[in-house]
Amino acid sequence: MAAHYSSPEITFHPEHTGTTKRIWRTFWVLSVLTILELAIGLLIYNIHKGENPNHTLVLGFKGMVCILTLAKAYYIVSVFMHLGDEVRNLIMTIVVPLCLFIWFIAAFLWDGNSWKTLRNRYNGTTPIEKVVPAAKEKGAKD
Repeated sequence: MAAHYSSPEITFHPEHTGTTKRIWRTFWVLSVLTILELAIGLLIYNIHKGENPNHTLVLGFKGMVCILTLAKAYYIVSVFMHLGDEVRNLIMTIVVPLCLFIWFIAAFLWDGNSWKTLRNRYNGTTPIEKVVPAAKEKGAKD
């Protein structure tokens, strides 16, 4: 008869105390951030639907949505992609090129919009004032 061996490397007994608490905390944080984003989106919709929409207020709310979205992205990357548990040099190796990439996109969009504006302003469709020479008087010598 063969003997059955149970080694500690093969036997698995999950412990749910630490990881479950972190997952639930992450769930609640992401849920609250999402509900806030949806509430602000509804506010933006109602402001646009009104008779006199306040564009400064809408711009402020859109900025808040961007900040909340970045907070959610940070939380997702930190917890679910385990980047928060890594050493600082690895985090900087990932974050710094990402920030440069976002800066490049913003710079290209800014430059492209400037080029488009200049192209539309000076493309030959705008009327150009022509200087009409004065009519010569009869008998005037050149």
